[in-house]
Amino acid sequence: MPYLTGTPPTVTSTHLRTGLGIPGYAHPLLAPTEWGELTRPGTPVHWVVLNVADGPGTRPDPHCLETAGRLHNAGVRILGHLDTAHLGTVHPEAAHFDTADGARAFGEVISEARRYLDWYRVDGFFLDRCPTERAALSQIRRTITTLRALRDKAHIVLGHGTHPHPGYAECADQLVTFRGSWSDYRWSQVAEWTADYPPDRFCHFVHGVPRPHLDEALRIARWQGAATIYFTDRTDRTDRGGRTDAWGTMPGYWDEIVSRIGTGVSE
Repeated sequence: MPYLTGTPPTVTSTHLRTGLGIPGYAHPLLAPTEWGELTRPGTPVHWVVLNVADGPGTRPDPHCLETAGRLHNAGVRILGHLDTAHLGTVHPEAAHFDTADGARAFGEVISEARRYLDWYRVDGFFLDRCPTERAALSQIRRTITTLRALRDKAHIVLGHGTHPHPGYAECADQLVTFRGSWSDYRWSQVAEWTADYPPDRFCHFVHGVPRPHLDEALRIARWQGAATIYFTDRTDRTDRGGRTDAWGTMPGYWDEIVSRIGTGVSE
């Protein structure tokens, strides 16, 4: 797949409205300040992912219900987290889904979506660990079609984390085309086909961004044509103390990045 290295996207980024896509903070009991900040007037949030317990859980969570209510009242779009890793593929000789080797059944994913809608009234879904290859496109397209039948005008974000086959851009509202560390992001390149789409179709999640490099990171996002971003100085690592989730808490420069984006950053 060809990549651009020195040519900007055909869609101008001069008036690009950059906003925040929140990959999913820790549970409201553990991160009350983070969730509360999202309802502050003027905070440029495009959407926030709600992940109760690796999905919606088995029963409504009262703390998440309360948080979702506040977000709805503040006009913040909420996306239910759906893990699509190893989503079963249609058997070539039967109308059922192969769930061998730990693959998730189509019905299981849709059942989780229903619970998100019934309990938390989500505005759409974040399909995490979404495949990138062309062979899986028909399955993801079928999943999205079903989700939109359940929730009219559902906002669908595909959490690839890298550039997928361009066909995915035709069936979802947004694609996460980068998810990783600052050390990788600062040297990243954008797939050539993304120039055919406006910046509001793409999202970038970057952890480990030092405060002095925040402006540089914002310039890269604008240059590569991504209107939804989440930059944090937190790191994603595993050590003897357990795994640290880079997205579970807000960045140390939260007020700074909100101020810069909220004032309409442009080149």
